[in-house]
Amino acid sequence: MLTKECWLEMKIYSLAPRENWICDRFVNEWKLSNPTISTNSIEDANIIWLLADWCWNQIDHRILSIKTVVASVHHITPEKFGSREKAEFALRDQFVDLYHVPCEKTKNQISPHTSKPIWVMPFWVNGSLWHKSIKTKQTIRSMFGIDEDCFLIGSFQRDTEGSDLISPKLEKGPDLFCDAVERFRDDFSERGKEVRVLLGGWRRQYVMKRLEDAGIYYYYYELPEQSVVNMMYNSLDLYIVAARHEGGPQSIVECACTETPIISTDVGVASMILDRSSIFVPGKELECTYNTQYAKNQVEKYLMPQGFKPFVEMFDQVSR
Repeated sequence: MLTKECWLEMKIYSLAPRENWICDRFVNEWKLSNPTISTNSIEDANIIWLLADWCWNQIDHRILSIKTVVASVHHITPEKFGSREKAEFALRDQFVDLYHVPCEKTKNQISPHTSKPIWVMPFWVNGSLWHKSIKTKQTIRSMFGIDEDCFLIGSFQRDTEGSDLISPKLEKGPDLFCDAVERFRDDFSERGKEVRVLLGGWRRQYVMKRLEDAGIYYYYYELPEQSVVNMMYNSLDLYIVAARHEGGPQSIVECACTETPIISTDVGVASMILDRSSIFVPGKELECTYNTQYAKNQVEKYLMPQGFKPFVEMFDQVSR
C-alpha cells in the first residue's frame, strides 16, 4: 500500500494538459527556468502541480493521495458550474492541499467550495515573447497587408463553443466584443475613419459572422506563431477584452508588455494591471482611456525570471 513519505528536497511534477494551449507553454517555461526543483518523473516528485485543474483524472488517485497536490484554478463559469461540476470539484478537493488562482475573483468563486488554502498570484510573463517591436506600426501593417489608415481593433482568443462552432462562448464575451466594435465603428465613421478588426485564435466563427453581418472588415490568422502574434499586437490601435468571466486573460499582460492600448471589462487580472480608466462596463467602452505606461509599469513585477519567485515561495510553504 502507498503511504505518505517525508521528503528532503522539493521536486515538482507539473502536469500539462497537452491541448496546445497556454498552460502547456506555462509548463515548459516553468521547467526550463526552474530545473533544480522540477522533475519529469511523477514517482520522484513530492509535489504535483495541476496547472490545468480539469486534467486531474489523468493521474492515478493513489498517487495523488500520497503526494502534496497544488491545483491551479483559472476561473469558474457560474452558468456551467452545475451539480456534476460541483461533485467533481468536491471529489478532487480531497486530494488537493493548496489551490493557486490568478486573481481574487477566482478565489471568491472557489472559496465556498473548499476549506483548503488559496494562493492568489497572476502567472509570470515571458518578456522575450511579448515586447514592443522596433518596427513602426505602419511597417508592420504593410507586412500583414493591413490598411494603414484604419482604426484597428484586435482580439486573439477562442470564443465560439466547440460543440457546434456557432454558439458564442458567453464567458468570453464575443457578443459584447462585437457590440463594442460596432459602437467604435459608428463613432469613428462620424470622423471619417474606418474601423477594422484583426482576429487570431481558434473558433472565431461567431465573431466573424457578427462582423460580416455588420459590414465590418476583418483580418483573420487562425494559428499564428507567437512571434507573429507579438507583431499583431504591435499593429493595433486598440485591444478589447469583453469577457464576463476570466482568470487572466493573458492578453491583458501581453498588451501591457507590447504597450498595446487595451480596454477590458473588470475580469481576472484587469484591475491588477490596467488603470481604472481602462476598465469598462459594457456599453460604456467609448468613455475609456488607454494608459499603456501604467500597464507596462504594473506588469514588470510579473516578468520572468522574477515572476517565478512567488511560485517558488508557494511551493516552499506547501512542502513544509
